[in-house]
Amino acid sequence: MSNKVVIVGGGPNGLLMACELALAGVRPVVLELLPERAAAPKANGLVGRVVQALDYRGLYERFSQSARAPEPTPYFPFGALMLDMSGWAGNALYTMPISQQRMEELLEQRARELGATIRRGHEVTALGQDADGVTLDVRGPDGAYRLAAEFVVGADGGHSSVRKAVGIAFPGVTDDGFVTRSGQVVIHPPVAVPDTGELDVPGVGRLRPGSFTRTEHGCLGFGMFQPGVYRVGVYEWGRPPVEDRDHTPFEELSQAVNRVLGVEVPMSEPPAGPGPTQGMVRGGSNSRLAERYRQGRVFLVGDAAHVQSSVGAPGLNLGLQDVLNLAWKLAAVVKGWAPGGLLDTYDGERRPVAQRLIMHSRAQTALMSPGPNITALREVFAELLRDQGNVRHISDLVAGADTHYEMGQDGSAHPITGRWMPDLTLHGDEGPVRVAELMRPARPILLDLAGRTDLVAAAAGWADRVVTVTATAADRPVDSALIRPDGYVAWAAGPDEPGGADALRHALRTWFGVPSAPEAE
Repeated sequence: MSNKVVIVGGGPNGLLMACELALAGVRPVVLELLPERAAAPKANGLVGRVVQALDYRGLYERFSQSARAPEPTPYFPFGALMLDMSGWAGNALYTMPISQQRMEELLEQRARELGATIRRGHEVTALGQDADGVTLDVRGPDGAYRLAAEFVVGADGGHSSVRKAVGIAFPGVTDDGFVTRSGQVVIHPPVAVPDTGELDVPGVGRLRPGSFTRTEHGCLGFGMFQPGVYRVGVYEWGRPPVEDRDHTPFEELSQAVNRVLGVEVPMSEPPAGPGPTQGMVRGGSNSRLAERYRQGRVFLVGDAAHVQSSVGAPGLNLGLQDVLNLAWKLAAVVKGWAPGGLLDTYDGERRPVAQRLIMHSRAQTALMSPGPNITALREVFAELLRDQGNVRHISDLVAGADTHYEMGQDGSAHPITGRWMPDLTLHGDEGPVRVAELMRPARPILLDLAGRTDLVAAAAGWADRVVTVTATAADRPVDSALIRPDGYVAWAAGPDEPGGADALRHALRTWFGVPSAPEAE
């Protein structure tokens, strides 16, 4: 018997896909090439809407070890210029520090708890498909075998074997004009400022953790993740080409820091724990986008579908939300209630988001590069960022908060339709609850905030797959909202807006198929 879904790749995207499918009642098999979790450092945290999205699954609490809801960051760099979002409401730019290795560990724990099968040291050597399913030839620790699946999800990175096997082109641009080095170092006083994590560099000034400092020699970013130990990233233009490596010798890293800042910074290797040799060296960056995200029964998520500059840490914000968008739709098809064409909406919704992210990541790289013309451009840009409206525009772009899906509504649709459902505090019979807490089971929700019995009745035929929640909210932006499992609003009725039952039924049919019980009129 074939597996319902096989996921190729056991990084954060593949593991979250396993969690999402298992929550929906589909227990996948994950095939991961590496026999053990990679020790080389990659991402150091999450940035953007994905932080809220993980809170909507209860994963933020696991990742952060805090029961508190996430809070937006007041400051964030864009192209080595600082966005100041302090003091205004509606900031949607969230951050959460966590190593990718720890993230994978926690996601794997969760996937196994939910019943997913994870096979390490299993390499897909060939893939074929027809109208009925997909076959994968796999080489594992005990030899070769063949695996059958109804669907396959390629979450196997920028060099995706799945993407290549199904013939999806990966066009884009390679920028090899700069070199990036990163690693951990101890920086000593008086440059290191005790307690604050700042650096006070003679001739350069006081530098804030999380910020980037651009000079005519390159760009430096840093953060302090344990007392006295800094993780630094250095971008240099005009340097000799390098081979990509998953380690950075201390001397090489310290010399790069000194070249960029133009002064000698007192530093040494960390005395214990992960050292700078576990950093990485990269020559330039790639910006590539798959021509399509689907080929028959095979889908791409994360770096298998798109790669971009790491400036601003955008990759997991994009990839993990690919997963949240696709998983519930794939589960709906497997469970037999999906409306026609549902799987086609994955490419239509997520590929334009990747195009925008690649655009702004390349723009940030350009703003960080040296030269008098770029310096002049930065001066103009800095003036523009004195205007709060421009800051909000860029902040929403970086966060992915400007994402708006076409939900198939007519021109009278509420403005929130197609956008992220805000995390309102609701009050019901069992006390206060956040929208994020309601979303934890990953099921569609009809949220009734105004006692609209007509709308509740209209949704009764979908009760087997759509949960109806009646509550009140102090700040009621809508009378009712139909929320997809990925957190986006499929339909909404404005406060005190009459009617809407027919439009709600249309939205329910569009996204959640035909009713299993007679519809109320």
